[in-house]
Amino acid sequence: MYKFRSHIGFTLIELLVVMAIIATLLSIVTPRYFSSIEKAKETVLRQDLGIMRDAIDQFYSDTGGYPLSLEELVERRYLRRVPIDPLTESDMTWIEVPPLNEEEEGVYDVHSGYTGQALDGTYYEEW
Repeated sequence: MYKFRSHIGFTLIELLVVMAIIATLLSIVTPRYFSSIEKAKETVLRQDLGIMRDAIDQFYSDTGGYPLSLEELVERRYLRRVPIDPLTESDMTWIEVPPLNEEEEGVYDVHSGYTGQALDGTYYEEW
């Protein structure tokens, strides 16, 4: 009489099929993951710009002049801190725009220091 042994484990074909399925799923998910990261950074950038612009407007309405720098907004407690640009990952790359009226001085507006094109086709330095 012959005794049959049951073998526990997977065959090479089964492992290759599973790896092919995993590779297919990763190729579908990876581009969506990286585009969602870029979209999140753009959302944070828009929010940071809005908060800083609101602080500049509040400073102007309170004092009648523009702040000399973004750090002055922090010193006077209009901002807790200068936010970090999510694209450059630094708080030192903000571009401070002076007022259109040459008689006034200070920071009228602020833009990101990152040069590049957003997902919607606009340029970050124009936001």
